[in-house]
Amino acid sequence: MIQRVAVYCSASDSVPQAYNAAAFALGRILAEAGIEVVYGDGGIGLMKQLADGALSVGGKVTGVIPRFMVEQGWNNPQSTQTIVTESMHERQAVITRMSDAMVALPGGVGTMAELFECLTWKQLGLHGKPIVLLNTNGYMDPVIAALDKMVAERFMQAIHRNDMFSVVSTPDEVLPAIRRAVAWGEHMRSRARTF
Repeated sequence: MIQRVAVYCSASDSVPQAYNAAAFALGRILAEAGIEVVYGDGGIGLMKQLADGALSVGGKVTGVIPRFMVEQGWNNPQSTQTIVTESMHERQAVITRMSDAMVALPGGVGTMAELFECLTWKQLGLHGKPIVLLNTNGYMDPVIAALDKMVAERFMQAIHRNDMFSVVSTPDEVLPAIRRAVAWGEHMRSRARTF
């Protein structure tokens, strides 16, 4: 049962509108399905669009944000609930623990750091939650190519590329991808070693 979905995304206000529209749509879709959105509590950019989409249909939005960001005024006062952490590392741990699945939208190095940490923890068997990459406008193509290169050059097993996450092109495809994710339990820890 999917009750909460973590969404990693950008806090940039300068990106093309297609990315904002996809974030808003995903927030709305999750909320309409009765799913709580868990995100980084940013008050601008895709983060705000995501939250606005969920809130526009009465959804619940929980922001998780480090104290230093709150002190900078970077949080979203519209979030239903805000959890303040003492560090970025704690933020990621809280988001992962709270959520039943994770979705990565286009973003910068912060978004990619969250995505790759989430993938790493799954590869190590520390969680088995579905991970979906929303590939709006082909943004994730270079990331996917890098992962394919890791497999081709034997830095990563094909099972980790093929079964650990999925890639979709539109917000409407996210929930179906989460629901059909390959089961991934602690037993996969034995497959964590590269070769």
